[in-house]
Amino acid sequence: MTKISHIKGARQWLSLGLLGLVWGSSFILIKRGIEVYDPQQVGAMRLSISALAFLPFFLIQMRRVDWSKWKPLVVVGLCGSAIPAFLFPLAQMNISSSVTGVLNSLTPLFTLLLGLLFFGRKFRMVKLLGVFIGLAGATLLILAGNEGGFQGSNIWYALLAVLATVCYATSVNTVGTHLSNMSSLTISAISFVIVGLPAMIYLFTTDFVEVLTNHEQGYSAFFYIALLALAGTVLASLLFFQLVHWTSPVFASSVAYVIPLFAMGWGFLDGEAVTVFHFISAGLILYGLYLTRGD
Repeated sequence: MTKISHIKGARQWLSLGLLGLVWGSSFILIKRGIEVYDPQQVGAMRLSISALAFLPFFLIQMRRVDWSKWKPLVVVGLCGSAIPAFLFPLAQMNISSSVTGVLNSLTPLFTLLLGLLFFGRKFRMVKLLGVFIGLAGATLLILAGNEGGFQGSNIWYALLAVLATVCYATSVNTVGTHLSNMSSLTISAISFVIVGLPAMIYLFTTDFVEVLTNHEQGYSAFFYIALLALAGTVLASLLFFQLVHWTSPVFASSVAYVIPLFAMGWGFLDGEAVTVFHFISAGLILYGLYLTRGD
């Protein structure tokens, strides 16, 4: 392997780790948000702030875009941004953030299955094995770190989180199949502005301003959601789409396996116990990632 190949490989893995760190922190930020605002407001705020951040890039890129691809751009906006932005806060009203984190690990599995069924992608059996090994590791990790597992969780709200992962998988395959020649910045800017501006209009039809100004934690919760939008949505989305271009949709979506690792890391810093099961799970997750890596 050449030095350039080593550098490219390291870049891919470092990008994946950074995404895991950012998105692994997303669920606690959502939790802080829904302590003050309702789930719909949290989703609308996240999309609105993201759209405002991307608006300058949208205005610059709009004349250079091949608008004949507007349909896949809308699909990416809805499935990769809008729908999950509302589904996850709603799910976390009734299930824990740790359970939501492990359900998010279903994304690579659905990416592979949808790619096989609807996007004409072919996969070797070793990749399918990698998906299941990684998912098993993520499941073991979350069960080891969350006593009782799914006990007490509402299955219907858990299914909302599962539906969000199906949406993510649809978006990933759409980018890889129909938008592979479009830059990640362009994809992100257009898709977020498409869904963010309507979300902003909706937001101001709610009691958002009243809660922001009158609730004692209104501004602090808004800060958490803004951080979620700017870091967990804007910057992470740019890196994620770039990772799809660098590698493959399945490898890029495998960031969902890394998310529980960082979620457990936050728990450790917060005084939670770390057991041997966490290390076993981490090994399974990383091995699953290795098997699904590449084209």
